Amino acid sequence: MSDTQTQAPASDVPTLLVKIFGKDRPGITAGLFDTLAAYSVDVVDIEQVVTRGRMVLCALVTEPPRGLEGELRSTVHSWAESMKMQAEIISGIGDNRPRGLGRSLVTVLGHPLTAEATAAIAARITKTGGNIDRIFRLAKYPVTAVEFAVSGVETAPLRTALVTDAAALGVDVAVVAAGLHRRAQRLIVMDVDSTLIQDEVIELFAAHAGCEEQVAEVTAAAMRGELDFEQSLHARVALLAGLDASVVEKVRREVRLTPGARTLIRTLKRLGYQVGVVSGGFTQVTDDLKARLGLDFAQANTLEIVDGKLTGRVTGEIVDRAGKARLLRRFAAEAGVPLAQTVAIGDGANDLDMLNAAGLGVAFNAKPVVREAAHTAVNVPFLDTVLYLLGVTREEVEAADTHDED
Repeated sequence: MSDTQTQAPASDVPTLLVKIFGKDRPGITAGLFDTLAAYSVDVVDIEQVVTRGRMVLCALVTEPPRGLEGELRSTVHSWAESMKMQAEIISGIGDNRPRGLGRSLVTVLGHPLTAEATAAIAARITKTGGNIDRIFRLAKYPVTAVEFAVSGVETAPLRTALVTDAAALGVDVAVVAAGLHRRAQRLIVMDVDSTLIQDEVIELFAAHAGCEEQVAEVTAAAMRGELDFEQSLHARVALLAGLDASVVEKVRREVRLTPGARTLIRTLKRLGYQVGVVSGGFTQVTDDLKARLGLDFAQANTLEIVDGKLTGRVTGEIVDRAGKARLLRRFAAEAGVPLAQTVAIGDGANDLDMLNAAGLGVAFNAKPVVREAAHTAVNVPFLDTVLYLLGVTREEVEAADTHDED
């Protein structure tokens, strides 16, 4: 920036708010400022919104030289009428009022997003002392996602207030601090079973061993936090003893990615983010997913195989609840990303330490205990909706896909 900086108008300088509204068409913005240019005004602020083909264009400008305001008003109204638009001009003093301390971005996901839920969210923001400075739609499908820029209240109490209401309103709400960090490089770390993929991998193995029902019961109890994960892991894996190692390739083919998983990872990689997975499952599957999806990091437990057979044991360090948080920190250090710039996504109780350690913890179609403890929850079956929590719009995703096809 140069030594000579443009200063905002003094608080006592007269200004005019020029508002144009009507059917959108090319040339409106250029035409308005061409009209204003004849009166030697300076632009203080501009805001333009187009909704279903209807435009609202606001320009805050300095007052014209003495004696020309009446002529400016008349000229702007005549120009607007010629464009089949309406104009409103309001006199005032100075710039917009300063935004309050504490700035946050509130992302609301609805499927659908009802007027009742929107009203409740807006009212809760006001009740916490916040002011809505701007609202922007991020996506219209597969969910409706809108972002509120809020000032005047700190992020933590705002998050607590809104997330508490979200479940009752049938929407998902994420609250993050606004600032440059949102555009910085990030690390995204996901759980695998029932998050990145639709399946529980150990149950896929168990189906080949004829003990699927027994394993599923233990898995469900562990995910609810009713059983120690490591003990339940050893108990379930023991039931797989004697399976031929060829079952690994069969299970890999049976794994089903969660809808939106490829889009999420592809888009994150285009943005320059690093992406990893941590799993209480098995490296025999996560290593394959890492290669197929171009992941940067992957860590899981390893099924022991001896003489072409599963032994019913795992080898190496166990990836459990504490291990997932430890791996998040390790991946962040290797990626050179501050922990505050990490995002963790998971669904089970063994993901809780990781979700709480991350800068943003996202409970994805999670168990109640996880939804209540995470920073935010996503309760729609599309993994790529996490992109909206990062401020990425659906149009940006589609534009990137189209560019790749050219």
